[in-house]
Amino acid sequence: MKNIALIGSTGSIGRQVLEVVRKNPAKYKIVALAAQNPSVEFSRQVREFKPEHNALASTEREAALAAADWESADVIFNAAGGFAGLEYSLKAIRAKKTLALANKETLVCGGEVVTRLAEKNGAEIIPVDSEHSAIWQCLNYDKKAQFKKLIITASGGAFRGKSQKELSSVTPAQALNHPTWKMGKKITVDSATLLNKGYEVIEAHVLFNAPYSKIETVIQPQSIVHSLVEFKDGAVIAQMGAPSMEVPISLALSYPQRIATSVEPLSFKKAFSLQFEPLNRKDYPLYDLAMTCAKEGGTLSCALNAADEVAVKAFLDGKIKFTAIYDVVAGVLSTTPRDESVSFKQLEEVDKTARWKAQKIIFKLQ
Repeated sequence: MKNIALIGSTGSIGRQVLEVVRKNPAKYKIVALAAQNPSVEFSRQVREFKPEHNALASTEREAALAAADWESADVIFNAAGGFAGLEYSLKAIRAKKTLALANKETLVCGGEVVTRLAEKNGAEIIPVDSEHSAIWQCLNYDKKAQFKKLIITASGGAFRGKSQKELSSVTPAQALNHPTWKMGKKITVDSATLLNKGYEVIEAHVLFNAPYSKIETVIQPQSIVHSLVEFKDGAVIAQMGAPSMEVPISLALSYPQRIATSVEPLSFKKAFSLQFEPLNRKDYPLYDLAMTCAKEGGTLSCALNAADEVAVKAFLDGKIKFTAIYDVVAGVLSTTPRDESVSFKQLEEVDKTARWKAQKIIFKLQ
């Protein structure tokens, strides 16, 4: 029996984690639950899973943070959304807990701080994003394994092939209509701009200690090949499967074993095609901006994330155009100095300042 503390239990990933637990009651037990806001869903989860501890961050932050190092938990599953997830991850690592990581911002915003702390405490970080789980599987679960290149796949999002002129008039509903994946609103919009893929490159850089020169992004519209690894002898190993988060979630909990899932396997009894296209960075200016921040390093990725969170919300609220997401993020970064990342407190201030700058830009755009 593996005890799990789940953070972000009411979000898209959190609900899928609970579904895996629900299907495997003899293998997993929820000992702690944390979510951001009160909801009927959270109350139902508490009644069903009867955790030792439950808390809401919006009303009892310290109690919610306690889930991140809950004593009886074998695995801390961080499915929190946004920058707030970083603090949970750091607390789990300080407690030397195994961290199943689905919170992108932990590595995008705090990669250097997180890496140093994990090395110091000997804490294991298990990737949950489908792309990073795929790479991890291709490397035989060894994040220190040798490789020639990591190849991260992208579907191209809801607007693949559209011109900038066409993008200027798209609606939130159109942006949320992802062609292959069902995800939360924020990540779906980030997939449409391809900024999400920029985040994943940063995460891969941190997780696998990969120079950016050894990470490539390609368009794979069917979302069947989740990522690939090229080795020095010319071999390329790919991880394939239906576009579902159940497999990486399940594997993060069952590792080093695999368990059965409800995901329908690929059928090779009928013909199907796999399409690959090179990524043109000019078509995705936010991805390009993310790569610039990534290579400059330091605190810039933290400011990038904060500005994007504010800009995406403004777009979804109908306050700015889809194409203005880039204008807001680029505007914030143009006035943000680069500093070395040294602490959570510092990153918290960078995040706060970038959000304030983004709000000012949005106000002027309205």
